[in-house]
Amino acid sequence: MTTPHAQVTTSATTPFPPHEAEGFSLLDAACRCMAASDPLEKVALTQHYAARYRAGALKLPAHAPEPEPIRTPGRPAQLVLVHPRDLARRGFGSPEGRAVFIHAIAHIELNAIDLAWDAVYRFRGLPASFYSDWVSCADDEARHFMLLRERLLSYGHDYADFPAHNNLWDMCERTAHDGLARMGLVPRVLEARGLDVTPAMITKLRSLGDEATADVLEVILREEVAHVAAGSRWYRWYCERAAVDPRTRFKELLREYAGGYLRGPFNVEARLLAGFDEDELADLVEQAG
Repeated sequence: MTTPHAQVTTSATTPFPPHEAEGFSLLDAACRCMAASDPLEKVALTQHYAARYRAGALKLPAHAPEPEPIRTPGRPAQLVLVHPRDLARRGFGSPEGRAVFIHAIAHIELNAIDLAWDAVYRFRGLPASFYSDWVSCADDEARHFMLLRERLLSYGHDYADFPAHNNLWDMCERTAHDGLARMGLVPRVLEARGLDVTPAMITKLRSLGDEATADVLEVILREEVAHVAAGSRWYRWYCERAAVDPRTRFKELLREYAGGYLRGPFNVEARLLAGFDEDELADLVEQAG
């Protein structure tokens, strides 16, 4: 039996006036969002700073030192992180099973907020549109998290009630030294996996009568195509700058970093919309075995 949680809306409001010292920059905002351990604070700060950035009130500093070494972002103290193989497998057939599933997707979206902010913070000297893309992505992911949390609350649970894994952030750490690898692997491999598996999840949820959660996943699926497309765009930008062939380098990155992550079937239509080409998809199918 779980303790009922208060209902929330799908947006968050900052619970305090953010302290912004003179010279507070977009990089400072990214650090503050990543450091927040309360998910609602992380969401509120993300929405606040994304709005300020769009309004032109947050700037990149003209001269910034090297980024600090990557570290684990803020998480609730009660959240238990385990290896993926140690996560309990529950079917969708029971309300508890659906709550565990929703929690897993909410955890991915919370990680995605930090992934976007880390890209903003870590990779310096890039075109302004790079930062606009990832600030916008962080803002979207914050909204996705709140939509999923609302569904989780409807099942009598809240975020951090169940264990979760850290695969997304592990890959973020492994690619902290290389923007090309980050763009190639985090959006185009790990996040793109959601494009492949979400349609079947939506179908299953509708068959079980959970139309509300299915509707949320429809929104997320549609918007994640644009996020993966941003990864594809900047991956190719990095490849062009480095004078390397994107297709060849992507195959190398998969071998170097992501062999265990790659598996089909692939949502070909969504991946084409997200910036993959037909040759790349053929390579994915071949490498996935």
